[in-house]
Amino acid sequence: MSLTAEIVARSLLPAQTAEEMLALHQRHFDGVERTRFFADLAEKDWVILLLTDGGRLAGFSTQKLLPPIEELGGARFLFSGDTIVERAHANTPLLPGCFGHLMLRLIEQHGEGALYWFLISKGFRTYRFLPVFFERFWPSPDHATPPEVQRLIDAVAWRKFGPGYDAASGLVRVAGADRLAPALAEIPPGRLDDRHVAFFLSRNPGYARGDELACLAPIRRDNLNSYGQRVIRSSHPVWVC
Repeated sequence: MSLTAEIVARSLLPAQTAEEMLALHQRHFDGVERTRFFADLAEKDWVILLLTDGGRLAGFSTQKLLPPIEELGGARFLFSGDTIVERAHANTPLLPGCFGHLMLRLIEQHGEGALYWFLISKGFRTYRFLPVFFERFWPSPDHATPPEVQRLIDAVAWRKFGPGYDAASGLVRVAGADRLAPALAEIPPGRLDDRHVAFFLSRNPGYARGDELACLAPIRRDNLNSYGQRVIRSSHPVWVC
């Protein structure tokens, strides 16, 4: 079954689609509260939608461009919120391709000197998006996080989550946060052989209870690896803005 994609301004998102997003999220996460879900959605700027041929929602990701942080030289951060793709379409490159299109548009609008992706990850699948897409990202099993990058992570995480962010561990812990459903939280056999999965688990041992690892990647054309560039070229989202 093929999929199509839309990048929709959150203000133009149909109410029925928002309800379908909630239902899809509840099928894959435990502890999803309706009020919290819609409050979080209301803060976002865009929603990436994956749709089947029949128009049924198969996945989504919410995105927010945070206000610039002046004490960091006006650095800006694209923050990814709730993200889920049905397991039947888990390997589609369409969602990362659409995310890449959003990043390129932000580069055109804001430049790439001080633009970053701020990701919080409560599952190894989300964390693995970083090495699949980017040349440089932090934290990483391959290189230590430079002090200046750690200052960026700490500043944006504190700005977004306040005391819910623990700088010592690099984890976000928010009371009442939803959690991966047991089937998704389980680590499949052989995945621990992947150094990125093993690293994620070492840095976020409480992922199954909803802890999220704060991560950062520069949004720059030269930071997109060959796979990232390829999936961007192969995806053709419809913009609804």
